[in-house]
Amino acid sequence: MSIRARRERERAERERLIVTAARELAESQGWDAVTTRRLADRIEYSQPVLYSHFAGKDAIMAAVAAEGFTDLAAELRTARASAADPRRAVADVAATYCAFTERRSALYDAMFAHRAGSSFSGPDAQSPAREVFAELCETLRPHAGDDDPETFAETFWSGLHGLLALVRSGRLGPEEHKRRLELLVGRFSR
Repeated sequence: MSIRARRERERAERERLIVTAARELAESQGWDAVTTRRLADRIEYSQPVLYSHFAGKDAIMAAVAAEGFTDLAAELRTARASAADPRRAVADVAATYCAFTERRSALYDAMFAHRAGSSFSGPDAQSPAREVFAELCETLRPHAGDDDPETFAETFWSGLHGLLALVRSGRLGPEEHKRRLELLVGRFSR
């Protein structure tokens, strides 16, 4: 192995270590606890090493968010592919999305609350976010009818995300969440 190849591998490993440490710290203590100083201490490198990989906390969060979109897309793909029929696929994808949000709340926050300016659909969408949107489009395509499939999927995604945001913030009580989700799925999977 050449020295250059070894250095590139070590750099990739350090970057992976930084992103993993940020995810773990955010999940256990929230994003406010994620600072470059704490990350440097946690991975046992200096802050300048972190800055040689990322411009700052926002760039680290962007890397975490990209991983989150990749993970979510894979879970949605599995849910869609294993569904017995197109209507069941919408319900399973919605349930999977909700479970992901509940199970990985800090990751979800990095993906949505801290990514202002990032597009999720359309030609300028970033690749990992586009993968999630593509899964939603594929799931909802059989139900779009005369509507533009992308606009139909965007509207469903907006409703799903909105329900979750309102429940997570305490503005809607969790006791009716299942019924609200059934109504949303029912409207979009006729």
